Amino acid sequence: MINQSPLINQSIEFSISIVNYYKWLAFEKKEFVMSKQILKSGTSIGANIHEANFAASKADFISKMQIALKEAAETAYCIGKNSLSAGRILFFEE
Repeated sequence: MINQSPLINQSIEFSISIVNYYKWLAFEKKEFVMSKQILKSGTSIGANIHEANFAASKADFISKMQIALKEAAETAYCIGKNSLSAGRILFFEE
């Protein structure tokens, strides 16, 4: 097994958390539009980080990491306090 970087490990853990958050939003709160967007952008972060490890060039690596950063910003916007979640439905209650 290949040793993975802490960033890859954290992105995998984050993706798992996003999937659980999606399930909570979709099945408990019946929120389907934003939950799908959060699922897509939140899991895309790890996918792009993983793909960057197989980049054909330094420029390709940088591009994939920039995409991951943009997806992270989008995910943060979707679940942030100052965005579309102002109605509090998107806050995970444990």
